[in-house]
Amino acid sequence: MLFTADHDDIRRSLQKFIANEINPHVDEWEKADIFPAHELFKKMGSLGFLGLNKPVEFGGSGLDYSYALMMAEELGAITCGGVPMAIGVQTDMATPALARFGSDEVRREFLPPSISGDFVACIGVSEPGAGSDVASIKTQARSDGDDYVINGGKMWITNGTQADWICLLANTGDGPVHRNKSLICVPMKSKGVTVARKLDKMGMRSSDTAQIFFDNVRVPKRNRIGEEGKGFTYQMIQFQEERLWGAAACLKAHEYIIDQTIEYTRNRQAFGKSILDNQVVHFKLAEMQTEVELLRALIYRAGEQLVAGEDVTRLATMAKLKAGRLGRELTDACLQYWGGMGFTNETPVSRAYRDSRLTSIGGGADEVMLMVLCKMMGTLPGSKGSA
Repeated sequence: MLFTADHDDIRRSLQKFIANEINPHVDEWEKADIFPAHELFKKMGSLGFLGLNKPVEFGGSGLDYSYALMMAEELGAITCGGVPMAIGVQTDMATPALARFGSDEVRREFLPPSISGDFVACIGVSEPGAGSDVASIKTQARSDGDDYVINGGKMWITNGTQADWICLLANTGDGPVHRNKSLICVPMKSKGVTVARKLDKMGMRSSDTAQIFFDNVRVPKRNRIGEEGKGFTYQMIQFQEERLWGAAACLKAHEYIIDQTIEYTRNRQAFGKSILDNQVVHFKLAEMQTEVELLRALIYRAGEQLVAGEDVTRLATMAKLKAGRLGRELTDACLQYWGGMGFTNETPVSRAYRDSRLTSIGGGADEVMLMVLCKMMGTLPGSKGSA
């Protein structure tokens, strides 16, 4: 069994925190196109939520990944997608490689304040010309004595306008593209780091997303995570947790929209009966609830295997793919049943419709997930076993 009574204790505390400290402010943050990351993360850090599965010696709780997965699922109860995404970047996208592969020196500098909420972190992988194609990034970190000198730019960086440091993937050599990259912790206050703009997005409105430029940014080599040239490998390992986290965060969000749609269609009358009484509506909602439960089973299975130390690339990829596609189908179907109200910005279903669309893009597009799976199945042209 993946979850225990210990998980339930933390789950109840997190549910209470979301109900009291997050959801009452979501509408305000959505209108402002940003949420106060330092204020919120400090509150979460003081309660231990930002370091559940991080090492005890650096301020974490030292628990296994099942606790992070439980937290991701509960964050889906936040009534928007932007805030849980920002939290997930802090806990399961910017910091796992640091916690796992970083030297004690670099971990002491960046991990404890990220776990306590004193630092806001972001992850710098995507670029204008390299999103899902991670190997094609152009940002360079040139060796200069004991330092790296960084030039380039990053795009679509969640938490980017508020972050204190960025976990940056950059080319540190001229070798093969899968062996010439390194992950480097770069303080955002470093000379030459410029937040060029906050992006105006279709959804995830309360999450700040930035374009960032690096102009001869000098950082000490001690800020590198692990071995030079291993950054691509570390990022791919990190993607397992990131994609599984992203899928888990969809579960309660999907269920919330189903519940809201049931309530709305039960009370909305058309042609002498409630919208919900139409078989096409209540059958479709039952199908969607079934799909959510199937996704939950897949995520839990992957979580069990990850905790057991197994490679879950295949299952995490499937979960990420399914979560994105289910989010698109579910919110589209539910929005239809809200009629004209579904097309207004004042309803939860329209927010979910906009926010959920990112799941099929961020962290690797659906098409990349399919490429990964086909390669593992031996059906991708040019891969072993394909025709």
